[in-house]
Amino acid sequence: MKTIITYGTFDLFHVGHVKLLARLKNLGDRLVIGLSTDEFNSEKSKTTIIKYADREEILLSCKYVDAVFPETCWEQKRQDIIREKADVFAIGDDWAGKFDSLEDIVDVVYLPRTQNISTTNIKSVMSKIESDQKAEIRNVSSHLQALVDTL
Repeated sequence: MKTIITYGTFDLFHVGHVKLLARLKNLGDRLVIGLSTDEFNSEKSKTTIIKYADREEILLSCKYVDAVFPETCWEQKRQDIIREKADVFAIGDDWAGKFDSLEDIVDVVYLPRTQNISTTNIKSVMSKIESDQKAEIRNVSSHLQALVDTL
């Protein structure tokens, strides 16, 4: 049995995540995921929308995922790979070169990201919508205030 291991936050689960998980699963028989905890994301200055327990449940419901465990720090990868008896460590190519030091115990593979979709992009669009809504509320409020002032 060939085990694949990967890591990530998997916040705002989207089609890019699904495609990545499918490609990862195609590399072997068993896919295990180190899912960044909320606390670890905070240390990385990342804010998640969906809490850890819910992100874990989402991943475990995906047909490509066999197991999920908490990722609590950068340094745990080597021991996780050994514990899970991983044959391949695979991750998005935005991390290219960052995990080459693990090649002494596992094959390291960097996979291309799905084009035109990312959690960062989704959060950016959400922020823009929120900003536009705030501007509209301010605009309506100032019009209402102007009407009140004329009364």
